[in-house]
Amino acid sequence: MWTVAQLAADLAAGRTTSRRLTEQALARIADPKGEGARAFIKVYADSALAEADFSDRLRKGGVRRSPVEGLPISVKDLFDVAGDVTRAGSKVHHVKAENDAPAIARLRAAGAVFVGRTNMVEFAFGTTGLNPHYGTPKNPWDRATGRVPGGSSSGAGVAQADGMCVMALGTDTRGSIRIPSALCGVTGFKPTARRVSRDGAFPLSYTLDSIGPLANSVACCATYDALLAGEAPQALPELPVKGLHFLLPKSEVRDGLDREVETSFGNAIEQLKRAGALVTEKPVPAFDRSAEYFKGGGYAGAEAYAIHRKNADRLGDYDPRVAKRVMLGKDLSAADYVDFNLMRAEFQREVEALMAPFDAFLLPTVPCIAPPIAEVNASDESYFRWNGRILRVVGLVNFLDGCAASLPCQPKGGAPVGLMVSGPAMSDRRILAVAAAVEGALARD
Repeated sequence: MWTVAQLAADLAAGRTTSRRLTEQALARIADPKGEGARAFIKVYADSALAEADFSDRLRKGGVRRSPVEGLPISVKDLFDVAGDVTRAGSKVHHVKAENDAPAIARLRAAGAVFVGRTNMVEFAFGTTGLNPHYGTPKNPWDRATGRVPGGSSSGAGVAQADGMCVMALGTDTRGSIRIPSALCGVTGFKPTARRVSRDGAFPLSYTLDSIGPLANSVACCATYDALLAGEAPQALPELPVKGLHFLLPKSEVRDGLDREVETSFGNAIEQLKRAGALVTEKPVPAFDRSAEYFKGGGYAGAEAYAIHRKNADRLGDYDPRVAKRVMLGKDLSAADYVDFNLMRAEFQREVEALMAPFDAFLLPTVPCIAPPIAEVNASDESYFRWNGRILRVVGLVNFLDGCAASLPCQPKGGAPVGLMVSGPAMSDRRILAVAAAVEGALARD
């Protein structure tokens, strides 16, 4: 399993090269037995190898631009990459980018090697990962059944879980980083929305969109998060899990969990208690009002309609289920939008006051394990039911304007289950440090 720390050490010691790592990533993408053809919309094979060779030359000359120098990464298809076409997983949108998005530019300046653009739910408007235009990559955990990867950063989750990159760059409006991380068994971090510039990333919601990494550890996510935010990467403070105080929200969002999720999450909570963490279960009434916060799609519904209404005559070329969700926003009024703002401000005050004594709140990232693609795709009713179930928990963090890491918490060989470590706005580095402590405690038990 690739991590930034391990690969940086191997590169420094001469045990490997950026060229070799990039060739390995490209081989994984090209493997006909894998999901590379569906996980990626475009592969940058030639330019990736050229970037890797340049990185190796710099290293020989004593230059290392950052801790991620020479490491292969993937980017979600909605980011502008200079000279390439941004599609956002659609057949309708086809715009050649003149400049790199700031997130891409920062990664490029850090010496990242771009191996390709990953598949996604069209216009990022969906949580299951289905895309009728470019295919749906199967979840690496259970290809035989053919399970959903989670979305909207579907290709990112599969690419990361399948060893096609060291980090997959994604976006998260109502869980689109954390959902595929949880369902595919990797680690993902959703930062506070304003932490990373969203310019040059095709929007779903101007209010809720955020940009972050899917990787193989919290430390990896923290390194990429710092670079994306324009900060110098520094090691996270090492926090002992003993003495950390967690809120376990007592809320309807924890009702009806799949057996595997309930068992894995429950066992993880017990592991943290055995390690000396304090876990307090307490009602959070604000979490039981999510239907109000996301009426008609909430901010995303209203803002997506504003973004896409210019394509009213081309909605027949959209994924029909995406088009249906876009059109729901048409019925939201200006008064509804004002209500969202007022409700959000009250929600933030209520939750932040409740969170004051705690280091983080803990929830299962997704209430279910990855369902079969065939079951989700069986009908519109089934699709929207699964879509709603999958995003039930994660969207609360976006509405809070908070930050959250999703960590794998399943037993070895078990169905992937995510544990979400969350906090309020701009507590990002603290939450990452707390998540690293949780990760360590789960690994040791």
